[in-house]
Amino acid sequence: MKIGVIGGSGIYQIEGVPSTEISVNTEYGEVKVFLAQVDDREVYFLPRHGLGHSVPPHLVNYRANIRALQGLGAQRIIATNAVGSLNPEIKPGTVVLVDQFLDFTKGRKSTFFEEGKVVHTDMTNPYCPEMIEVASKITTPFPLRKGGVMVVTEGPRFETAAEVKAFAMLGGDVVGMTSVPEVVLSREAGMCYLSLAIVSNFAAGLQEQVSHEEVLNIMDKLNNQVQMFILDLIKAMPEEKHCTCPRGA
Repeated sequence: MKIGVIGGSGIYQIEGVPSTEISVNTEYGEVKVFLAQVDDREVYFLPRHGLGHSVPPHLVNYRANIRALQGLGAQRIIATNAVGSLNPEIKPGTVVLVDQFLDFTKGRKSTFFEEGKVVHTDMTNPYCPEMIEVASKITTPFPLRKGGVMVVTEGPRFETAAEVKAFAMLGGDVVGMTSVPEVVLSREAGMCYLSLAIVSNFAAGLQEQVSHEEVLNIMDKLNNQVQMFILDLIKAMPEEKHCTCPRGA
């Protein structure tokens, strides 16, 4: 089995697991990926924002990243997303296994299908239900919430208090900047996708002020625990799939 891992803010490697850097050329650009072995699984780790966190969310080359993992033969993707909580019951330090999203991005290339081919991809259940189920059964030292709606904004700015209030009224539980179009492209490519939405703070209006330093601080505290969770998840993934994700578009 081959599994892709996309590390978000604060997750730039899988510590303690030897890896080899490889370059993958795609029609959308070159991608640096780190190849590792976890038991009998090949793992392709990709730091979404670069090793030095130099690429902001609205400039990430999502199509190149997903195409690279697809080309390497990855069947499933585990992604981490730093998010803010829209729900007072979901406190910082919680990891949410989101199962739905609301898309408020604006200027991103969000599909592999452009001129010459009209394709409407089913996104009824965008995040792989089978992967969510497996992840929900793993014991963790942090609170783990099964299910939730992620609101995805363009960034790189944080949201206003009015936006946060509106997102919560629409049913959002957490808000982040990177899950879309990543999850959409993964579905188009026929790959299962799981988001580990790591709550780093309460969103604007639910606390006095939001800062990127606060996000990185909580991510640093959870880093080792989340990495261990990812390793456990990789080992727990079944060989056979029983979801509809591989149908793609």
